[in-house]
Amino acid sequence: MPELHPWSRYVAVGDSFTEGIGDPDPGAVGGHRGWADRVAEVLGSSTPDFAYANLAIRGRLLQGIIDEQAEAALELRPDLITVSAGGNDIIRPGTDPDEVASRLDGLVGTLSRDGATVVLFTGPDIGATPVLGRLRGKVAIYNENVHAIALRHDAVVADMWALRQLADSRMWAPDRLHFSPLGHHTIARMVLATLNVDNDLEERTLPAAAPRHWREARRDDVSWAREYLVPWVLRRVRHQSSGDGLGPKRPEAVSVIANER
Repeated sequence: MPELHPWSRYVAVGDSFTEGIGDPDPGAVGGHRGWADRVAEVLGSSTPDFAYANLAIRGRLLQGIIDEQAEAALELRPDLITVSAGGNDIIRPGTDPDEVASRLDGLVGTLSRDGATVVLFTGPDIGATPVLGRLRGKVAIYNENVHAIALRHDAVVADMWALRQLADSRMWAPDRLHFSPLGHHTIARMVLATLNVDNDLEERTLPAAAPRHWREARRDDVSWAREYLVPWVLRRVRHQSSGDGLGPKRPEAVSVIANER
């Protein structure tokens, strides 16, 4: 049984990462589970009347999160807020990580104004990821800004860059943009450790990956580009988002049901 912790109302804001995309679960609210649901389930297991809302929507850019989720989150009177935002901005061509971070700073200032514990995320090290790997420097600059923002606002940093397990391709969904169920599980454990919350989520060690011939890897890259990269680029060109027309999966702070675990 996890130990007691000081939080009773948790609100998660962000994009597809926090919504739980890549971790499909027909038994979960919205059809996706994800790291935030896992964290809420652990926190709720030791605290009576614990409530959880998840306002994240896939595809949201930072400004959309500011405009749509910040005040809505505060209206739920949380004492714990997680915010992962800016990743969709950073991977777009021509964006300035310092400018994106300056808007994140304002968002964190808003979310922390009522005294809630705010948890920020660094981006993962994507150096080994095809195509996106070339953005590694932008992610690193943004991450340094995240640490500085956390210092200014007395926030907590959940450091995905330091989570070296995420370098394993099995931590990622087939689209290579979202995390797999194993990746979400691993991130949930890291978030709980960052909050110094004991938990019963098991560490899952992976056997060594079987070596692959370069021709097989090349075929996989071509297949991935056709199935996932091209549609993603087309949505950007058409100014479309995978989250168009969607609302948050948990707009109200409600109890976390034990059998969701």
